[in-house]
Amino acid sequence: MEWTEVNIYTSTQGIDLVCSKLMDIGVKGFAIKDAEDFNEFLENKNGQWDYIDEDLMGLSSCETCVTVYLPGNEQGRDMLSSIRSVLAEMKAADTENAYGRLEAELSSIREEDWANNWKQYFKPLPVGEKLVIKPSWESYDGGGDRVILEIDPASSFGTGQHHTTRLCLELLEKCLKKGDRLLDMGCGSGILSIAAMLLGAESAVAVDIEENAAATARENAEKNNIPAEKYTAYFGNVLADRALEERIGSGYDVITANIVADVLIAMKDFFRRTIRNGGVLIVSGIIEERMEEVLSALEDAGFTRDGVNVKEGWAAAQFKA
Repeated sequence: MEWTEVNIYTSTQGIDLVCSKLMDIGVKGFAIKDAEDFNEFLENKNGQWDYIDEDLMGLSSCETCVTVYLPGNEQGRDMLSSIRSVLAEMKAADTENAYGRLEAELSSIREEDWANNWKQYFKPLPVGEKLVIKPSWESYDGGGDRVILEIDPASSFGTGQHHTTRLCLELLEKCLKKGDRLLDMGCGSGILSIAAMLLGAESAVAVDIEENAAATARENAEKNNIPAEKYTAYFGNVLADRALEERIGSGYDVITANIVADVLIAMKDFFRRTIRNGGVLIVSGIIEERMEEVLSALEDAGFTRDGVNVKEGWAAAQFKA
């Protein structure tokens, strides 16, 4: 299959807003190049980074860019149209030119190239106090007692690099108890549910609206030696498919949902029906500007706020049922 590489040029200040807008229209995976962020890394890198590939040094002077890959079909064309509309709206509202040129440049790319281009940026990453996330093609010899979570996201969102995922994992490792049953809504690569299994959960169900994400989650669970009978992945829209909700069941000890604000709000009653009394709900994927709107909606559904993590414009929150 042919894919379209869409490079969206913005500014450092515009990254979070652009990414949020992309997620709102259904784009789950993106790569970010930002000279300011890379130069900050160079100044503060720790001793584990004694060598940096020369090919990466061009990031120190690059124009800030958010890259997404769209399939060469009708769905991809519709998403491209939505991206162009979003950029036009942002540009019209950006009277102070704070978000850069907000232009999209396109190029075609073969599937095998698309599948490998992003790998150079995905390195082992310690998260929280207990986990280290690594792709299968990298080795990790950092020592310590961290649990290694091996993840290959393929075309699905979820490598642990983005704040939304990391904030979820940090909350999850503190609240999860051995033997818990977990439901992961909007599972992407399966990173949250697989982390839960590695941290002691008894079983996990992962759900995503995209069939490819559910398949990727199953593959990643297998990579981490999780028994198939303890890990189930479904795809579909639980808000429109009552049969899917019945298959998912209820009585979960922990529910994680790293999605977007509007979907989290729409799912509030589903969360309440599906979680056991006293269970823990962790939500993420929320831009800081919409945090109170989402948290208030969940409180209206009967949840009690039990902690909020905010980092660089993104929020994750924990609730008790």
